[in-house]
Amino acid sequence: MKVLLHICCGVCAAGVVERLNQEGHTVSGFFYNPNIYPEEEYERRLDVARSVARELKFTLDVPLYNPEEWSTLAGSLDKEPEGGARCHECYRLRLTRTFQFLGETGYDVFTTTLTVSPNKRADIINRIGVDIGGDRFLARDFKKKDGFKRSNEMARQWGLYRQHYCGCLYSIPASKQDGS
Repeated sequence: MKVLLHICCGVCAAGVVERLNQEGHTVSGFFYNPNIYPEEEYERRLDVARSVARELKFTLDVPLYNPEEWSTLAGSLDKEPEGGARCHECYRLRLTRTFQFLGETGYDVFTTTLTVSPNKRADIINRIGVDIGGDRFLARDFKKKDGFKRSNEMARQWGLYRQHYCGCLYSIPASKQDGS
């Protein structure tokens, strides 16, 4: 199958693309993350995603970075805990845009690297994906079978930058927010 993969970061993409390729799929990446803050962090993560795309030989589409899309959505949810309603709406925003891009292209299905993270609930992400795309969403829990471990092994092997927070302003550790 031709799979359009929403990529949250290059490190996560490494193990996920490898697994999808091993299953016989043709993968193309879609780096849509208006949630990432600040812009310098967005650029660092995009550079890593491009490196992984070159290494694993897949195409990577990158729509315009527009953080206002995310801040409009998340502004009223700023007090939500990490993993709560703000995150769910963020997943929905990114997966909806990925599904829209799928409709503009010839891919069979779409999925996301988000489920490789041990800090994210695959059941919630998969439910949102199915709500958006029905049977065109490839529901997976990529952290299973040591998926997260494999992604990190590849990142170390290739010397990739590994971020230390999810991406949005609200997930930045307090020590980073105050400049420590």
